[in-house]
Amino acid sequence: MLIAQISDTHICEQGKVCCRRVDTGPFLAKTVARLNELHPTPNLVVVTGDLVDEATPAAYARLRAHLEPLAMPYYLAVANHDRREALRAAFPDQTYLSGGRFVQYTVEDFALRLIVLDTSIPDRHAGELCEDRLHWLESRLSEQPARPTLIFMHHPPFMSGNTAFDRLDLAGAGRLAEVVSQFRNVEGIFCGHLHRPIQARFGGTFAMTCPSTAHQVHLSLGEASLLAFAMEPPVFVLHWWNGSSLVTHIALVDRFDGPFSVDDGRRLRGP
Repeated sequence: MLIAQISDTHICEQGKVCCRRVDTGPFLAKTVARLNELHPTPNLVVVTGDLVDEATPAAYARLRAHLEPLAMPYYLAVANHDRREALRAAFPDQTYLSGGRFVQYTVEDFALRLIVLDTSIPDRHAGELCEDRLHWLESRLSEQPARPTLIFMHHPPFMSGNTAFDRLDLAGAGRLAEVVSQFRNVEGIFCGHLHRPIQARFGGTFAMTCPSTAHQVHLSLGEASLLAFAMEPPVFVLHWWNGSSLVTHIALVDRFDGPFSVDDGRRLRGP
């Protein structure tokens, strides 16, 4: 089974740009085209939040237009730049988004079970997993405690070392660790928000962040950290389940020359 993860697409209304500089739409279009070219084809795509930059109907309509060419089903997570009701209105056919106070759901149709969490706090950039959300998670994990499961959400539950962004952290991370540590079948927790590939041990499992399909957070650590971004290459992540363990690949959206044979340098036909 192959799962593609993309994150922090920050789609804007037509004619607007993110952070006064980044036209995020063409970046997402290139990402979708790249995912459609992959062999083997991913079984599904999970988009871990900050789907739009401003949660307007026009921005969500543009997001939908960019996602529609995907050759595989996609699943959306809500984040600090999103609004639950605006998202639901824009994607009425994505029935997993409907109903309830939070946008939380499971995906049951594949070899791996997926649980998608809602870490949004309206009008705030920090995130939260309140007791209601955590109780829902614990109940879902208790339903199938032996089935391999991945958790997807926007805000990471660990400190990254970028102090500026760590101030926008996830309330309830300690309780999340307590819940997850009860279940040995959680293969990983996969997030967005930080626009960089960052990994940490958490709750007896593995947690990581997926970079953005557009701009990345400037690499700076400690008290000198900057709340800033850089135009580093756009990235997607592939989670490959081989039937007994999970392997994660970090890939650039951009194409590069090759592949070439390591034996004689001949150009090869590759996917």
